[in-house]
Amino acid sequence: MLALIIITIIVTYNSLVKKEEKVNQTWSEVQNTYQRRLDLVPNLVNVVKGVSEFEQETLRKIAEARANALTGLSNTEVTADNYKNQIRLQDSLAAATNRLIVVVENYPDLKGTQAYTGLQVQLEGTERRIKVARTDFNEAVATYNNKVRSFPATIFAGLLGFKTKSGFEADAGSNKAVEIKF
Repeated sequence: MLALIIITIIVTYNSLVKKEEKVNQTWSEVQNTYQRRLDLVPNLVNVVKGVSEFEQETLRKIAEARANALTGLSNTEVTADNYKNQIRLQDSLAAATNRLIVVVENYPDLKGTQAYTGLQVQLEGTERRIKVARTDFNEAVATYNNKVRSFPATIFAGLLGFKTKSGFEADAGSNKAVEIKF
């Protein structure tokens, strides 16, 4: 009987560790896609600067949002507060970038340049990657949480220090279209 309990503890522990590592791996992928966005934004801004005389305030806000988002990536700990902080910072960067794209609509010469079009496509692809990475992360968190909360794993999870984790949640009002004002 003791051998069966010991085997159950070992199997449960190993399973929890695998699932927790999957959560960490998928969180790293989310951060990787955030970094991709951070790397693309300066290129987009430089193309816009080079092709048109542009509203400096918009470019300043993007640079500021990017710098803030970059500092958010320095904390890689997988916690609910870190998720929320990074989401807030990344959403601010995405909003600033979207404002830039909307303003660019007033510059037909810029819209036609191959460099701008290529970067805009890259940004759109990056936003899709972020969505996929967040979905994968939420799936990994759900799988982990199901294991931590199911019997008999819940007994051993509590004893061994495994706790449920939080995934991404939509912000209040995010189901409404974003309004961009200048």
